[in-house]
Amino acid sequence: MKTSAAHPFRSAQAKAEYLALYTARAKRWPVASETRLIESPSGQTFVRLSGRPTDPPLVLLPGSRGTSLTWFPNIAALSAHYRTYALDSLYDFGLSVPRRKLTRPADLLTWLEEVLAVLVPEGRLNLAGLSYGGWLAGEYALRFPQRLHKVVLLAPAVTVLPTSLALIFRALLTLIPYINARKKFYYWLLQDAVRSGENGQAIIDEAVADWEVAERCFGPLPMVLPRVMGDKVLQSLKVPSLFLVGENEKIYSARKAVSRLNRVAPQIRTEIIPQAGHDLWLAQADLVTGKILDFLNAQTASGYGYRRRY
Repeated sequence: MKTSAAHPFRSAQAKAEYLALYTARAKRWPVASETRLIESPSGQTFVRLSGRPTDPPLVLLPGSRGTSLTWFPNIAALSAHYRTYALDSLYDFGLSVPRRKLTRPADLLTWLEEVLAVLVPEGRLNLAGLSYGGWLAGEYALRFPQRLHKVVLLAPAVTVLPTSLALIFRALLTLIPYINARKKFYYWLLQDAVRSGENGQAIIDEAVADWEVAERCFGPLPMVLPRVMGDKVLQSLKVPSLFLVGENEKIYSARKAVSRLNRVAPQIRTEIIPQAGHDLWLAQADLVTGKILDFLNAQTASGYGYRRRY
């Protein structure tokens, strides 16, 4: 894989522009943190660590076109009880840099296991993913169940149901310049956050602006398409799992997704979050974070669970 000195950015100037934006946004991280660059055969992975090193590990995967900073609405509560590791995905925006092409789900799982082997070399960990990161978290749980205590899937991309035609159409429109399609797409996809008030709308407007800067600065970022898991695949998921979806989800029907999981994989705990869509981690931050903590702290049939600290 031949790369330029600015890889994965389009140029040294583009790299400087994006790094300046990222650095400014990172200053808002609401809790003390440290950062690490994990070197592995797949590339260099940027990780933001928060919480006490002695607390149980919780790894956080962002959605498509997101970074470790995605988790700012939830990180204070999560890192009060867990040692959190928020990743910049190797295949997306952020400060991680791929060293080889990632073209198959297996490539992503290899990368993730390389990173987790460094971050949590012994014992098991908790894994939570949003949207595309939720799909990847589910795939990891299927391939490396022995590495996980529990897994949280927040509106995972595809996974349970195919992507809606409405989302595909609107996403394709974002590829057309000069029609303000990115803002329209986010206002549609993250509608509950936009309608929650001036603060919510400001956050989404900033996300649109950041997306536009990143698109201008990064080179091509091919995406490995997520898959719908078959009935037998879902039934084989033995890691204790929580599936959360907003009632106004746009990528697929929330009720149909929950209905399918309850029917074919009742071992997966499911909940629908009111007054939220694909923005559930933001529009209903306290509610969603509380449900994540309750799930992670709860005892399972195997006796696993963490005591919640107040």
